[in-house]
Amino acid sequence: MKSEAEYSSHGIAVSPGIAIGPAYIIGQHGVPVPEYDIPASQIDRELKRLHTAIAKTQKQLGQLKQKAATLPAGAEDVALLLEAHQGMLSSSRLVHGVEELIRVNRLNAEAAIQRQIATIKASFAAMGDPYLAARADDVSEVGTRLIRHLLQQHYNPFDAVSDGSIIVAEEITPADMALMDPKNVAGFITVLGGAEGHAAIMARALGLPSVSGLPDIMQQAQVGDMIIIDGRKGDVILRPSAETLHYYRQELTKKQREDKKLWALRETPAITADGTPITLCANIELARDLDAAIEAGATGIGLLRTEFMFMNRPDLPSEEEQYDLLRKLVHRLDGRPLTVRTLDVGGEKLATALGQVIGESANPALGLRAIRLGLKEPKLLETQLSAILRASTHGPVRILIPMVSSVAQMKQVREHLVQVERRLHRRGIKFSGLPPVGAMIEIPAAALAADALARVCDFFAIGSNDLTQYTLAIDRGDERVAELYDPFHPAVLRLIQFTAAAAWRANIPVSLCGEIAGDRFATALLLGLGLRELSMAALRIPAVKQEIRDLAMPQAVAFAEAVLGQSDEATIRGLLHRGVGTSDELAKEKRKKDK
Repeated sequence: MKSEAEYSSHGIAVSPGIAIGPAYIIGQHGVPVPEYDIPASQIDRELKRLHTAIAKTQKQLGQLKQKAATLPAGAEDVALLLEAHQGMLSSSRLVHGVEELIRVNRLNAEAAIQRQIATIKASFAAMGDPYLAARADDVSEVGTRLIRHLLQQHYNPFDAVSDGSIIVAEEITPADMALMDPKNVAGFITVLGGAEGHAAIMARALGLPSVSGLPDIMQQAQVGDMIIIDGRKGDVILRPSAETLHYYRQELTKKQREDKKLWALRETPAITADGTPITLCANIELARDLDAAIEAGATGIGLLRTEFMFMNRPDLPSEEEQYDLLRKLVHRLDGRPLTVRTLDVGGEKLATALGQVIGESANPALGLRAIRLGLKEPKLLETQLSAILRASTHGPVRILIPMVSSVAQMKQVREHLVQVERRLHRRGIKFSGLPPVGAMIEIPAAALAADALARVCDFFAIGSNDLTQYTLAIDRGDERVAELYDPFHPAVLRLIQFTAAAAWRANIPVSLCGEIAGDRFATALLLGLGLRELSMAALRIPAVKQEIRDLAMPQAVAFAEAVLGQSDEATIRGLLHRGVGTSDELAKEKRKKDK
């Protein structure tokens, strides 16, 4: 039995806000397992599915072992248990038995695992040994992990979530986030994951408070435990005392009042104090996010991430499916522009149906993903381009190409676009002109070659999340190096400045659609660097708009110059939080030094 006393833990602040609710623990609920016969011709393929799931499970257990090493107490016991679980995935009775059931009984891998678990548990129970009975539970847990990897997104772990629950899990993927109904979920807590991973970005977009990097949360929490998440500080409190609960309920009420004041600005234009108009758009992950973007006062969609169309399904969406969804979004926007980013899967954003195409990669973030995948699989790219072109006949649409690193890639995309246009013309679909085509500037090579890219692009969108990751050589989803990820590193800021300047010289629009666009402390800096269009999670728009309306452009320019004059990230963050007035102080200090 767990103690009923209040238990506090501190992790990584992933998504701000306060959430209070009962725990719903992913992993403590049964997984529905399909059972079917496979033809003899598919046995090798089924065995490959099994071994792929084993490799993924081994990797996940390895990550958990590393995380367990940070536990203040009990780390050795947890590590030994996870090591035993890893051992069950090598040459073990579990694996050999499953392989035999696939080969001989021609049973699908999920059902074979379930049957083999039942066989092992029955044989252990017959021996009447309590130790062996406990080991049978371990076998069951390992088998359940395998089944989840095999089922991938066919299993929805959130089906039974009651309203207002706090999700507690080892890890939550972007595909998991797509399955969540934010109306039912108050927030979530994970063992693994950093503050800048894609699932974390989705949490912020949904306004769900979240904390990650809590190695012992799965051991400490029980289903139904009252939990408080303080996503501002990274604090989690299990079974809070009456006093603690009262304090956080007051804090939650205070935040709701502040949000209500900011929300009143949604119909107010984003214009600086000296009359410079700024375009504030929204990033959306899922079609369901569009209404929230419009309600928040977004003047358009600066980034539609199209990966959701490919997730949680065993096949690829057809051109008709993609067109139908995009057409509905364009109509709903009613004249506001829609920027559609072509498919960017790979790394943490793996679509089930593309698993065999992408394959395994030693470093997925640097491998076959985004436009690299599109150019390697032209049918995939052209199907999506065709759907986007057809949707563009219903309203303003822009096409955004992710992970561009060269002029040659943009030229190839345009060649594919022309071919698609010709095919559509033959089908009787006419256009007044091709939509604008832009490059996502998220690789240092693209930022440094921005002058050349500007000659083959109609616009730029700076993706500061990946730009930071690639510039600093940091996996933004890895909680072990999360503290090193800093979008305000001087090198990143200089690349943003260089890109914005190149766009201005070429007279093409440039926006920034990374997470810092929605950070109100960064607003003055970004405007001072030359940006006039920002795209962010819809819920961030009112706060950023307030910053813009309180700011004059000369202040922003002076502030940006002061920030770019610094070489230390901590100093830069201090300046950002102290505000634009600090640029005057720094200017005075500089004049003194010059004298």
